[in-house]
Formats: sequence, structure tokens, C-alpha cells
Amino acid sequence: MSIPIPRPLPNDSWDCMLPGPPSRNNFRSADISPSGLLAFASGSSVSVVDSQSLQLVTTIPLPPPSSSLSGSSPSNSSSSLSPFVTSVRWTPLPIGRDLLSNEPSSSHLILAAADRHGRISLVDFRLRSVILSIDPPDPSSKSGIQELCWVQARSDSFLLASISGPSYFSLYDTSSSRCIFKYDASPEYLSCIRRDPFDSRHLCIIGLKGFLLSVKVLGETEDSIALKELHIRTDCTELLKLEKDAAGGSSSSSPASAVFPLYAVRLAFSPHWKDIIYVTFPRELVVFDLKYETTLFSAALPRGCAKFLDVLPDPNQELVYCAHLDGKLSIWRMKEEQTYIMCTMEELMPSIGSSVPSPSVLAVLISQSGSTLQTISKLYSESSNRASDPDFDNPFDFCDDTLLFSKTHLISISDDGKLWCWILTAEGTGDVQKDAINCGKIADISEESTNTNTTFSSNSELTADGSRLLDNVKLSNSTVSLADLTFKISLVGQLQVLSSTVTMLAVPSPSLTATLARGGNNPAIAVPLVALGTQSGTIDVIDVSANAVAASFSVHNSTVRGLRWLGNSRLVSFSYTQASEKTGGYINRLVVTCLRSGLNRTFRALQKPERAPIRALRASSSGRYLLILFRDAPVEVWAMTKNPIMLRSLALPFTVLEWTLPTVPRPVQNGPSRQSALSPKTNTALAPEEAASSTMASSSDSKAGNSDGSQDEISESFAFALVNGALGVFEVHGKRIRDFRPKWPSSSFVSADGLITAMAHRLPHVVMGDRSGNIRWWDVTTGQSSSFNTHREGIRRIKFSPVVAGDRSRGRIAVLFSDNTFSVFDLDSPDPLANSLLQPQFPGTLVLELDWLHTRTDKNDPLVLCIAGADSSFRLVEVNANDKKMSSGPLPRNIKERFRPMPLCCPVLLPTPHALALRMILQLGVRPSWFNTSGTAMDKRPHFIPGTVSSSGDLRSYLIELPPFGDSVVPELLLKVLEPYQKEGCILDDERARLYGTIVNNGSAARFAFAAATFGEVSEALFWLQLPRAINHLMNKLVNKTPQKAPISVPNSDLDDISLLSRITSKGKSTSETGRRNALSQGQLRLMAFEQEDLWESANERIPWHEKLEGEEAIQNRVHE
Repeated sequence: MSIPIPRPLPNDSWDCMLPGPPSRNNFRSADISPSGLLAFASGSSVSVVDSQSLQLVTTIPLPPPSSSLSGSSPSNSSSSLSPFVTSVRWTPLPIGRDLLSNEPSSSHLILAAADRHGRISLVDFRLRSVILSIDPPDPSSKSGIQELCWVQARSDSFLLASISGPSYFSLYDTSSSRCIFKYDASPEYLSCIRRDPFDSRHLCIIGLKGFLLSVKVLGETEDSIALKELHIRTDCTELLKLEKDAAGGSSSSSPASAVFPLYAVRLAFSPHWKDIIYVTFPRELVVFDLKYETTLFSAALPRGCAKFLDVLPDPNQELVYCAHLDGKLSIWRMKEEQTYIMCTMEELMPSIGSSVPSPSVLAVLISQSGSTLQTISKLYSESSNRASDPDFDNPFDFCDDTLLFSKTHLISISDDGKLWCWILTAEGTGDVQKDAINCGKIADISEESTNTNTTFSSNSELTADGSRLLDNVKLSNSTVSLADLTFKISLVGQLQVLSSTVTMLAVPSPSLTATLARGGNNPAIAVPLVALGTQSGTIDVIDVSANAVAASFSVHNSTVRGLRWLGNSRLVSFSYTQASEKTGGYINRLVVTCLRSGLNRTFRALQKPERAPIRALRASSSGRYLLILFRDAPVEVWAMTKNPIMLRSLALPFTVLEWTLPTVPRPVQNGPSRQSALSPKTNTALAPEEAASSTMASSSDSKAGNSDGSQDEISESFAFALVNGALGVFEVHGKRIRDFRPKWPSSSFVSADGLITAMAHRLPHVVMGDRSGNIRWWDVTTGQSSSFNTHREGIRRIKFSPVVAGDRSRGRIAVLFSDNTFSVFDLDSPDPLANSLLQPQFPGTLVLELDWLHTRTDKNDPLVLCIAGADSSFRLVEVNANDKKMSSGPLPRNIKERFRPMPLCCPVLLPTPHALALRMILQLGVRPSWFNTSGTAMDKRPHFIPGTVSSSGDLRSYLIELPPFGDSVVPELLLKVLEPYQKEGCILDDERARLYGTIVNNGSAARFAFAAATFGEVSEALFWLQLPRAINHLMNKLVNKTPQKAPISVPNSDLDDISLLSRITSKGKSTSETGRRNALSQGQLRLMAFEQEDLWESANERIPWHEKLEGEEAIQNRVHE
């Protein structure tokens, strides 16, 4: 069953969301596309990251399942929650070339996602929406999906294969949303599914006990699916024990990763040898030959090594990387005849700090795009070596004793919300290089095709502080034995999403009396920061303008139970733990965190446990005063100076306490601009809400300049409600607390049907909500009051929206109910309930906390709600309010791309017409200076890119040559279209721009290969790399084939066959033959070998593996081979 999902507007602001940390409930689901886009699951959302710069591109929350799938009634369907996402896979389709369609094609940005309820969703990443949802055939079973995999059915279409439940394999046709094939492998537990890189119609599935299913898809009907069942022998003793222990604990329909989360069995196809797969059982590595149906090699883990997590073959070298459950990476090299030996063990989880328990690695991936570009750089190394000058700021340019043979880009994901970017290098010493040259083992690349016989100066990824770690280390085409290499792993980048389950949310709303922490007379401005307290005890500070975690502080050892801002640069938080059973009581911990210095200072530290735990914190908008609420104990009032001082305690039965917010600002002549509000040199030009007073009397605003000397002159007030329903307002003036004596309402506010549970106070209004869903508000200056019933459950939070000069309404409030839903009401309207924005739920999740973002400076700016979801996500919701009606979602206006600390250089993300224009420009050939002009990242050091020239008014001057046919104005138009991206520096990153500068003058094939690799089309890139050599080979055959040799062609061919057989069957390899191996016959390019020398060498390596095999079928296969 498929469900059509309405698409949002293209400018929908779904990307204003930060995901929570991924967990084992997501089954370690992650996938990286050939173009370098990384997708990973966290909770019920899918996040997309640029693997090159490690920037979060967007996060897409999946909607809740339908009522029939969730088992709830239609009226209750809105309250259903989205299940965990368990698998994600990018579509293998390339970027579309059709520009005549009404909507730009984004078929290359479609992502398949599956969840624990067995539902499959196709997500259009460009539209940020679900375009197709496929429900499982049996919704009642809720058999979660283990993994997904695309498999080719026709030349232009792919089917989606899935493993669901413990043992079901299914094939879905996404065009018709139907299941065309289903296979039950019970009693096996299916674990992993992978597609063959040599044949996109072929895939393999491995089970926990060694069951291997080979599937060949020959069409789109059930009859065209060919299956072959195989078995790999392994020790299943541990699995049988786990199976016995879990017999009554989990559902029979649960996938393998849910039943056995720490028992991982994975497979991977070899990118170098056809029909060879690598399989990792928890304590065994197996090399299996699908053609001969036998195990070629198996090795048990050495004692002391943790279990295998995943297996990753290197795309360019005959190396295998194995991830382990303890966060380590073992490197295995091929010794001989598909036998492997462990070289070294590297650490993927640095021991930073003393977090207990330590984070776990969930997934490890290899970037395919970096490997393809590395192949291009090897082939065109001579021109690179000529063009690159030494960088005097980089010491690596003068270290000639290192020879870099390969560089692998790895990304690991840990369950504390961190993505780690690693560069794994295989290096040799200068002596190894010298010996290789003397032995004649340096590669001989054909001069007619590539003209590369020296080394290449390569630039690697950027580290977080902008320095280059492995810049200009020489990449070699040498064939030195892998045994002579040393491996080094370097951390070059990190991305932090939310670190743990969110428990608290705090938004700063400083008033004029809140001064900067560094002193002086400058008032604190409203900063675009939000603080989140987590279950692990950390505090994450979010920069909402960049949609990123700006800082993360490890403050507590237990759950953060309260969090408030003190001004705009300090945070106060608390946690508590129960003391031992013998002593009893609670240990309360209060901490002030300075965002500028990162220091945590505890205060109110007692020697003995207390009888009552802290219930909540309430900080005044100036950050000068703090109320500490206890459970069944008096409230304490503190002055938050450098060394906090307790002013007094209030022994009243409070239920709710809230400080007053800044008052409504007066209209300012020639209203202040955003720029002046952010200027540290002026005190008068402030944002309207920053110019508001947080005191009763406006005369105290002028006295706010002195942060320490005028404590007694600053007064702030807070409203409260007692258990009996009585209300009041207290004023804190210096160290004195007095009754404000407001004008009481004409009617009694004593609640007969429930305690007051929430309150908000902004002069002159006090708004209250009780546990029966009633909302009451009261004007403390006139005594006017009113109330209405929301017909909902109890009220947990009430938040006044920020106001600026010119706002028509000053009574908008956001209300969070006890059932974790929220609504927005306008108390200034005649009927607040009728004229309200009813938001029963944020789709797919519950709302844990909410508050308004206080950064508005103009009445036309939208109201923005900050929401902490129960799925550990953080989201921003725009609330559009006009005179007639309020609504959620963005207004139809120009939305500027959010701030990024560095350009997002990912050409595949461009709109399809612009991406095709860039592809054509790269193919035609553009001067390297085009990438450097007006760039935000590269204009600071123009000598990074060789061949930099001065800019010119005629854009066609950037082309290396005008096209020989067609109108020359076409390339100029393409360059003009791409000019905005070029000025922002987001065409290519520094490393790829340098690489393009080295190959741009090496012919059209090199440029076509680079363009294909840039957009993730690996097969096309390899085709263009081999094309010059193939043409040269064909021309040599035509030249050597003369009519005179025709009569003696038959006997010569017999002699050639005899010599061929003798060379193939010989086990030894001569030095001269080995020396002829070059970059074109290694790595990915060996898949397209066609010359006799390359084929002889490949067979010479493969035949000895099979000579040891016995049996009639093995002998027959060996004869055919």
C-alpha cells in the first residue's frame, strides 16, 4: 500500500532542525553517496552531511505512520509517533539530463529510508519531503526492516531490496509501490545485503549462521529472480547461547540487529576481484569465492581484540579495513593468493576526557569520491609536479623522505552525536622509493594517453583550524610491496550534533539591565543562541543562525534537570543524585557555566546531603537574580554576582514562580537597524526588545550601565501562585524583597478545579494556566481580568512572544500542554480560542520544551518558536501572525541561506540546470583562476592554485580555449549563471580546485573524468580514464595488422595460445612483469583491463587460488578461466 504525501513549498524551512544522537536502535544505518553526501539515521529523522567539509546540510524528519499501520483510530492518528529509522540508502541514479520537464529533476537526490514498523519511504532530498511511502504487506506484524539495497532491473530502473523481520527478503517496485518478490529464509537470521560492483543486477545476503543467498535480478517479474543458496562454515556456539537467552525476551518478528545488537555479521564485495566477497563474523574474517562456492581464506581474531563490527575493502589498494565494537580499526593486507594478514590496529575513538561510559562507534564508511579523484591524480601526476610550487607555510613541502602510496577518507559515527573524519595514509620511506626506482618498478604510463611518470603533489582535507595536515605529500604510482608500507591515521574534522537525549531548553532574553560579562557600560544584546540540557549531563549551545552546535560543555555527571541563562554569556544549571540508602537525602549540584571561558563554577556546595531536591530554577531577565525552588522546602533568592550570595529564603507554599519579562518597548524615532544593534561601539542603537526595561519603573533603565556598583538601584519583580490559588508579585530591590502591591482583579482567581501549574509575567499582564486546561490573565495595573478554557489537558508552560515597536498584538502566548502538544493564542483578540494556532503535535514527535526566540528587530520579522522534541531533536518553527489569522510555516518571502563558517562546496546540491552548466564548464576547460576570484575560502592565498591569472571583464577569457564549434556565447552564458556560486566560493573546495588545475591542460578525457567523478559517476570517470589508452591500443592493432601477415595468422595464433597458457599456468611472477603494473592496472581501473599484459597478470594472480581446490566443478571452472 502506498500513501501519497503532499510536498511542501520549495522554501519550506525544514532544514532548521538539529538531530539527536544516533543509537543502536537505528541499526547503525548510514550511507555515503559516490558524490560525497553522507546520510545517517538518528531517531526518527534522516540527516545529510557533506563528507568533505563535514557540514550538516539538512535534517528530514519522517512523518508518523498511517492509522492502519500504527494501530490507532483515525481520530488518534495525529498523536502517533514516528518509529526509529533503521536503514538509509542513496539511489544509484545519476543526475538527470532532462531540462524540458516542468520541475527540475532531483532523481539523484532521492533517499530510501526504512523504519522499525516495516515502512519504506522515498525522500526527495531537494524538496525535503517524503514523496512515496510503502507500507508492509502485513501491518499488524510490525516486522522492522534490517537493511535496504538498490538492485538494477533494467538499464534505466532499479528495484529496492529489503531484509525485514528475522528472515524475509523482499523486492519492491518503487514506480508501482508493490512487492514483486518475497522469500522466507527461516529459521535463519538475515543480517546484511550488498550489491555487486561488477554486476548491478546481482546482490548477496548473509545470515548470522553463515547462510549466504545469491540473488540475480533479470527483470521486474517474480519469474525473473534467480536465487542460489550457499553456506559459509563458522562457529555458531555464541549465537546459539544468545538465541536461547533471547527466546522469551523479544518478538519473533524483530530483525537480527534488534535481537542481537552486539552480534554483527557483515559482507562486502571486493572492488578488485570479481566473485570475491569478504565476510566478518564476530570473531572471524572470511574470504569467499562465489564462483567456486568455497572459502579461500579464514582467520580468527587474535586474543584481546574486540568483535568485528563491519568490513570495508579499500577501493584503490588490496587492503581490507575491519571496524571493531570497541572503536578500533584493524588493517589487513593481502599476503598472497587471497590470504590476509593483520598489519596494524588504529583507534577511531580518541580517549578525550573521562566520560563514563565511553561512547561507542556505530558505523564506519569509506568515501568513494575521494578514491576516484585519487586515481585521477595518480594518472596525471607529471603536470601536477611541474605546476605546483613549494608552499613555504607548509613544512610537508620540504619533507622528501615520505612517499604516499594511498590516502583513504574514512568517516566514523559514534553514539554521542559526533561524526569523525579521518585520513588513513599508507606511506613508505625515501629508501623504499629509491629501491623501487632501481628495481624498475616505477609505473610506465603510456605517453600517448596520460604522459605521467613522476609524482603528484596532493592536497588533503582541511583540519578544523584551517591548517592543511597532509598537503603536498607525494602520491606514487610505484608498486612497492604492501609489506613495506606503514599506516597512519589522522583526525582532520569533526561534526557535533546533539550529544544526548534533551531534557531542558533555555533561550536568552536579556533586558537592558543585563550587562556584558566582561564589564563596561554596554548592555547585553539578544544573541541567536539556545542552550539544551541533556540526559548525559552535558549542555549543548546551539547557534540558530548556523543551525549548528556552537559549543558543548560537560557540566554534570547526571541528568541536567534545570537550565537558565544569566544574561547572554552565562548559564546556570542543576542536577541532583540520591545519597546512599544509609544516609538518605539528595546531593544537589548547582553550576554556573561561562560561555566565553568555558569554566564551570559550582556554588551552594554543602557538605551533607539535603532533605529536599531542587525542583526548578528561575533566573531574572537581567541575570542578576536567581530563584531556587525546592520540593517541600523554602525558596531561596540568590544574587548572581561573581561569587553568588543568598539574599533570603521565602517559606511560602509556592506552586509557580516566574520573573517579569522586558516590558513592551516604546517606538524609537528612525527605528534602529540590525547592524547598529550588534555594534559594540554604541549604547543607544539597540534592538527594540533589548531597549526594553525589565524593571517596574522606566527610570531605572538609565541606571543599568554599572554592572556592580548599582546593585541596590536595580529592581526586578516576579509573580507567583500559592497552593491555595492566591496570587502575588514580589519586587527584588538590591538585597531587599518587598510586596509590589498590584491592583487585584475584580473577580476571584482562586481555582476551584485545579492548581495553577504554569505562569508568565510581562508588565502589566500575568497569565496563568491550571491542570484543568484553563487560561486566565490579569492586568496588575488596572485589575482587569479574563479567562477561557482550552478544552485540553493540564498546562505545563506559558511563554509570551517577543514584541517590538509597532506590533499590533502584545498578548501572543505559546502554551505547552501536559500531553506534550502545544498551541499559540492571541489574548488581545476578542475570542482567543477561535483566533488561535492549534498545533496538536509536531508531526511524528512529542514536544518536550518550547520557548520563543528573542531576536526579532522588526515587526515584519516572523515569530520563531524553539522546540525540543522528545526524539532528542531541536527544531525552529515559524509562526506567521497577521490581523486575520495565525498560521505555521514560512511566509512566501526571499529566504537567505543560513550562515556557514565555510562554503558548502558540493556541486551535486546545485539546482539541476546549474549543476549541468558546471559539468559542461568543467568539461570544456576553465582556467584555475576562475575558482579563486572573489572566493571566500581561496582568495586569501591565491598561490594555492597553480596558474592563477588576473580577472577579466570578458568571462570567456576564463576558458582555456573557445569550443571549435557552436556559438561562443553559450559558455559565457554558463559562466554567468554560475557567477553567484563562484563569488561565494562554493564551486569546488581548495583540494579539488588544485587537482583540476593540474589536469585541465591534459586533454578532454581528463577533464571529462574529473567532471564525472565530481558528480559521483564513478563508472563514467573510469571510462574516460581508459578511453585514450583504448584508442591507442586499437590504433596499434590496426597499424600492426597488414595484408601480408594474413596467410600465416593461424599458426601464429596457435603459438600465441601456447605461450599464453604457459604464462598463465606459471606460478612465479618475474620482476619485469611486475614492474609493468601501473596506475591503470591497479585499483578501480583494473576492472576495465583489456590489454593482454593486464589480463595475463590478473589471471596469473587468480589461477593459483583455484589450483588448490578439488572437485570436478572446480576443475571445470578452472579450465574455463
